[in-house]
Amino acid sequence: MKKISQVFLFWSVAVFALFINYGLFAKSALVVFDSKFDVSTISATDSQFEMKKGKDGNVLSVTVLTNHQYPGITIKAPQNKWDLSQYEYVEVMVKNSGASQFSLNCRVDNPGADGKNNCVTANVTIPPGETRPIRVRLNRYGDDKMDGKLFGMRGYPKKYGGPYTVNPSNIVQVLLFIFKPSIEHSFEVQSIIADGQHIPPTALTSDANPFFPFIDTFGQYKHKNWNGKTLSIQDLQAKRKSEEKELTSEPEGLDKYGGWAKGPKFQATGFFRTQKVKGKWWLVDPDGNLFFSHGIDCVRMTDSTPIEERESWFENPPWQSPEFQGFISRGRAIKDYYANRTVKCFPFAGANLVRKYGENWRQIYSDLMHKRLRSWGLNTIGNWSDEQVRLMRKTAYTDSIGSGRTPPIQGSEGYWGKFPDVFDPSFKRNLKESMASKKGKSAGDPWCIGYFSDNEMSWGDEYSLSIGALKSPTEQPAKKVFIENLKAKYNSIEALNKVWGTKYESWEELSKSQNAPDKTKAKDDLLSFYTTIAEEYFKTVRETIKEVAPQQLYLGCRFAWVNQLAAKAAAKYCDVVSYNIYRRDVRDFKFNGEADVPLIIGEFHFGALDRGMFHTGLVPTASQEERAQAYLNYVKSVFEHPQFVGCHWFQYQDQPTIGRVLDGENYQIGFVDIADTPYKEIIQASRQIPKIVYK
Repeated sequence: MKKISQVFLFWSVAVFALFINYGLFAKSALVVFDSKFDVSTISATDSQFEMKKGKDGNVLSVTVLTNHQYPGITIKAPQNKWDLSQYEYVEVMVKNSGASQFSLNCRVDNPGADGKNNCVTANVTIPPGETRPIRVRLNRYGDDKMDGKLFGMRGYPKKYGGPYTVNPSNIVQVLLFIFKPSIEHSFEVQSIIADGQHIPPTALTSDANPFFPFIDTFGQYKHKNWNGKTLSIQDLQAKRKSEEKELTSEPEGLDKYGGWAKGPKFQATGFFRTQKVKGKWWLVDPDGNLFFSHGIDCVRMTDSTPIEERESWFENPPWQSPEFQGFISRGRAIKDYYANRTVKCFPFAGANLVRKYGENWRQIYSDLMHKRLRSWGLNTIGNWSDEQVRLMRKTAYTDSIGSGRTPPIQGSEGYWGKFPDVFDPSFKRNLKESMASKKGKSAGDPWCIGYFSDNEMSWGDEYSLSIGALKSPTEQPAKKVFIENLKAKYNSIEALNKVWGTKYESWEELSKSQNAPDKTKAKDDLLSFYTTIAEEYFKTVRETIKEVAPQQLYLGCRFAWVNQLAAKAAAKYCDVVSYNIYRRDVRDFKFNGEADVPLIIGEFHFGALDRGMFHTGLVPTASQEERAQAYLNYVKSVFEHPQFVGCHWFQYQDQPTIGRVLDGENYQIGFVDIADTPYKEIIQASRQIPKIVYK
């Protein structure tokens, strides 16, 4: 009997572990769109909704209008609240039933939600006709929010909460909305569930009293230990020696660029180029070997964190020592607590490199990173990386140029800012100035794959930039060009009025007006000018790059949100079209530019909360083991896609534990932590990639 009990206990534990690891606990349907569904639980903001018969049951059909900043619907909990304590996230399955791509937001609320406090939000971009899940992680807060003593971070120690967290036991409603749409959009809500077994992240909970200081001298969370945490300077030195032995091995069968030395041979041009081979797009390296760009961003970037107004947070702050005084800087924030302020900052990562490698750390660490990348199976240094490291010419790399100080289209808008006015004379001038700085460096360098331009620009929908031009002041260059185009087409303002349904008395009145026309009536002209703007952008950037570096690739602008017109313009002028895609995989990714062109992913990542950090980043995982498996699956999916020629992880090192100065991001998204300790799990996964793609 005792033996039977032991066997039963063993299998019980094994089954429980299986359920934990693979999320096999029962899902909970928060609403069921059947005949018993109470439509009175739904309220609409500048939108319309109705129940419809779908392919696999009833769906909630929603049409979002354009007269509100956040049009959409709110679905209230049927019994006043949902208790989702045992779950990790809310997932809404949505189909885009309209003709245009859009980004849909989902917000999950406690009482008193205001968009920042007592709520959590996520979003997903959905192409026409496709179905996507929006997964909103239930980031938790505890009983004590510290009375506002913690601030300036995206994620917080879980006992103490902070903005963008909820009490999962008291969820009162779910919101679905689109931010400032310029045209109507339609979608179908197929299901709303709670899923994922919540496992408390023990590294982030603490009953420490006093709580302050809570950041140690290495920039780590003080109140908990975890596997790999740096405990002393001697610990740093020991890790350095241990890693030296590990880095002596590297993948076999690669040429000096990281290309497939033992694979098929193609024309060697001395520079990177693209070629389609047996139905799949590839890069071909300067030696004529196939090359899958397996890269990483922000190599040797040492993000700084604000230290102003946080004096009590730090234990033995390194900047009090003379040797680290030079690391103190002032940084400009654009979002969150320090928004639009320039504040005193400090990079714990930089101080840790000095402690670990000594006074000559810059050269030692630069050499080490190339060894690491090669040993880890990576062959590309991606965007935002240190120029000194790139120009050592030991690892292939990408570079970037930007339109910089170009005045924006004043009537445009977007997450990172307004769209640059491509018709302003400074646009071309700024690009030329940016590209001129590459002469004698990356321009003409065989190790440089090519150039990105700008990043995650505010492309909006197919009408947004044209409408933005019309909503701008009279002197806006884009507006002037648009009106000149209209004059050439219509000859008279009366002819324009007839088509647009407007009552302008003159072209001058149209120029002075900052109102948008009826999109349905002005549709053809708005779409046409949007294409004009998009093509002018990509054409000008391409010409600027090729003037200085004619044999290197134009890699696009790293789309985050993009419509078909912008994608088509990119396909016309870019050698490779780039995207930042934060998803689990890209096997079903469909390029909406209506062309068979090579694509590359400039950013993706996964994070977990089991190593002392407070935020997972944009795609959460439960542990380092799951993060590594997610990484392996994602890169495999990129390689299996016929158009992708590579992908670059964002980023090399974890962000500061208490938030980078720019916007408070403090994501666990590194291959190394804040103290330069590599994450063995994800590195083991990374080392498998060359064997998978070169076979």
